[in-house]
Amino acid sequence: MKMPNQYVVFILDGQRYALHLSAVDRTVRMVGITPLIKAPDIVLGIVNIQGRIIPVINVRRRFSLPEREIALTDQLIVAHTARRPVALVADAVPDVVECSGQNLVTAESVLPEVEYVEGVVKLKDGLILIHDLDKFLSLEEENSLDLALDSP
Repeated sequence: MKMPNQYVVFILDGQRYALHLSAVDRTVRMVGITPLIKAPDIVLGIVNIQGRIIPVINVRRRFSLPEREIALTDQLIVAHTARRPVALVADAVPDVVECSGQNLVTAESVLPEVEYVEGVVKLKDGLILIHDLDKFLSLEEENSLDLALDSP
């Protein structure tokens, strides 16, 4: 018996997206973001969550969505890539969904050109794009973020 896939669903501008539950550590209420000089354009800054300094990724910019001011009602999804912890700003994080294989479509069969999308979950009330957190930052962005985090 294969285990169902579990995904953390988050919302940006009314559209639902998802990350693998295994990549997500927790969600927290919005906290103050400290700007990080020399960070890549995709990084909003850094936050301190339980003593860990974590870069905050601007998911809106990554997905080419309209920018907007961060609201106190926004949430941070604290997650991890293969290389580092990251925090993503989301309008809301409503739930975790379980999805069996037959409700899952790979990105290659739908959107072969989209870099960050791993697949699509088909639910009764619509589709959710599953994102691959390890592909959110390009190698160049990773290197430039490392330099920005290391600079005094």
